[in-house]
Amino acid sequence: LNIPQEGMLGGVGGAVWMVLLCCACAQVENNRFADDFSTLESCANDSTIIDLLLKSNLYNKHRVPDPNGVVVMVEFWVQEISSVSELTSDFEMDIYVNEIWMDKALRFDAMNPCKQNITLSHHVFDKIWTPNSCFINSKMASIHDSPFRNIYLTVYSNGTVWTNYRVKVRGPCSMDLSSFPLDMQKCTLIYQSFNYNSDEVKMRWGEGKVFQMKQFSLPDFDLVNISTRVEIHISPAGVWDELYVTFTFQRRYVWYVLQAYIPTYLTIFISWVSFTLGPYAIPARTMLGVNSLLAMIMMFGNIMRNLPRVSYVKAIDVWMLACMTFNFCSLLELAVIGYLTKNASPNELPNRRQTDDTKQSCPRTTRSGFLMRHPWRQAGGAGPTRAYCFQKCWSLLGPVYMAERIDRASCFAFPALFSLFNIAYWSYYMNS
Repeated sequence: LNIPQEGMLGGVGGAVWMVLLCCACAQVENNRFADDFSTLESCANDSTIIDLLLKSNLYNKHRVPDPNGVVVMVEFWVQEISSVSELTSDFEMDIYVNEIWMDKALRFDAMNPCKQNITLSHHVFDKIWTPNSCFINSKMASIHDSPFRNIYLTVYSNGTVWTNYRVKVRGPCSMDLSSFPLDMQKCTLIYQSFNYNSDEVKMRWGEGKVFQMKQFSLPDFDLVNISTRVEIHISPAGVWDELYVTFTFQRRYVWYVLQAYIPTYLTIFISWVSFTLGPYAIPARTMLGVNSLLAMIMMFGNIMRNLPRVSYVKAIDVWMLACMTFNFCSLLELAVIGYLTKNASPNELPNRRQTDDTKQSCPRTTRSGFLMRHPWRQAGGAGPTRAYCFQKCWSLLGPVYMAERIDRASCFAFPALFSLFNIAYWSYYMNS
């Protein structure tokens, strides 16, 4: 093969140039990947930051982050109030507890982090310092752990720590049933650091304090107010900051109106029917009064069965006892009627004409008991004698007539007194 020397040199030169061009392109691509890799390496990820912070010998979870005292901001998010019980004097609720404090030992802004905050699991929560705060007056409190412990933990680059955990808590209520069922009850929770006094941990309410996540609907109560305050508690171990949150509940009394007040009204009204049956319907009036009293006692027992035993008088006690007293007084009135008419027969009941004639024929007396001059005697007529008039009046206007007058007076006296009692009762307890 005869190839010219010049052409051969030209082909070799082109190949060399091609190789050099490929090498240059590869170098540019390598430089680009190297720049990207160096960029990735300069940004510290979450796991790297946490490993550096917690594995270092400089961090101690048992040491208070600030020797001058750590300020812990607290907020409550009320998720649900499930029950309020008079028998056990407590209430139960689900609540989110938010705490924010500054821990300079967890500051990582100098590590060139990829993010300005790190969200961590509940496993890391046990490895950092916490104020160890709790509800010191609760009957029961526990963190939800289904399907895992409901703890949210976020650490910011400047060292701010935010924890949020969902708690089921049962707290006490200062039950005062003196106005039951027109009462309002207050339930208070006290939140403080269990291990650190105010020299080391200062508990403060956050901006939101207590936030109600939704409107609650309870069978017997309405939540009408949530109030907060901070108190100082002095003990032998030092001075402690205590955060108080008070829930005020107003009872729904419609059920008691339907089950207690309206039936007792009807029972009282039925007992008054006996006043119109006459003095000789003693058996029917007795059955009506006794049945009304027994029905009222049964209603009172059903209501008291669901209430705690207290040593003071409640509003429902005043109502039921007063109604039973009215009913019992109607039975006493019936006993008086029966005593007056026990020796009388229905035929002895005077008619109205006989009564009017007797009133006209009988002489009038003054308030002091002296007999007034009869008009017949002024005319010179022979009027009835005084002894005859009083004997006639007593025979016609005697026990039976007196029984009728008592029934007639009771028809007005009992409703009037019961109305006065209602005005006093409802005015006092509705205003209190």
